[in-house]
Amino acid sequence: MERTQSMNSLTDQKKGSLMAFVAVMFITPDSLFIRLSNVETWSLVFYRGIIPFVLVFVGMLLIYRLKFFNLLRSNGYYGFAYVLTFSVTNIAFVVSIQNTNVANTLIMIATAPMLSAILGSFFLRENPDKKTWVAIFITFFAALYIFYDSIKLGNFFGDILGFVAAMGLAVGAVIIRSAKKLNLVPSAVVGKLVIALFAMLFVKDYSLNNNDIYIVPLMCVMCVAIPFVLVTIAPRFITAAEVNLFFLLETILGPIWVWFIIKEQPTPETILGGAIIVLTIATHSFLKLKKS
Repeated sequence: MERTQSMNSLTDQKKGSLMAFVAVMFITPDSLFIRLSNVETWSLVFYRGIIPFVLVFVGMLLIYRLKFFNLLRSNGYYGFAYVLTFSVTNIAFVVSIQNTNVANTLIMIATAPMLSAILGSFFLRENPDKKTWVAIFITFFAALYIFYDSIKLGNFFGDILGFVAAMGLAVGAVIIRSAKKLNLVPSAVVGKLVIALFAMLFVKDYSLNNNDIYIVPLMCVMCVAIPFVLVTIAPRFITAAEVNLFFLLETILGPIWVWFIIKEQPTPETILGGAIIVLTIATHSFLKLKKS
């Protein structure tokens, strides 16, 4: 009871920030788990869809019972758009990690705040100021620099999918922000089912062997199920761009996990481009917080 009252006493800014922070901290080892698993790509996508779907769906039924379906139906076009965006984002992220360096994928994800700011200016009338536009252009050209390096290394496909995942995060956050009176968690649950069903078209082997028996379920619960609920709720309290700013933590910590455990090192070009992107967005965020 005291915890509930304490949570209710928090401002919307603190609620949203806390949810986004906790979500991203759970996500940070996600890339490492993907690398450690020996499951082929579409089997991994399937499990990352079906396990979170079952867990969260059962949880929602226990909380809302049959009202779950009323919530789902009341989401209307917003719900449908979020199911589509959520599904594409999740699939693109996994396939990207499997086709380029972890650092490259996560640096592409780091562009999500700037993409959210652009989309927010068009659809939510949350117009970026001059500092934001400067940050957008700097991160854009830094991303192009990384793309150019990836073309030479043959990692371009993975980087493009990383950017698609970033765009998906931005679009998803804007959808949630524009429909903040709605509960889109039921739509996210359906999105996980859609991911699993789509992956089944390509899966050749569902078996989990050796360490995968532990790695895959742990990853699906800790790095997928818990974060996706929190990330879906957070934009109801803070702006879409602010939610995606927290993913900078994943951009920094994710490659460190991978380097520390399996010694995968990014190229010098990726380090330079990534440093520019992270420093630009971090500076921009600090200036906005200082102003507010």
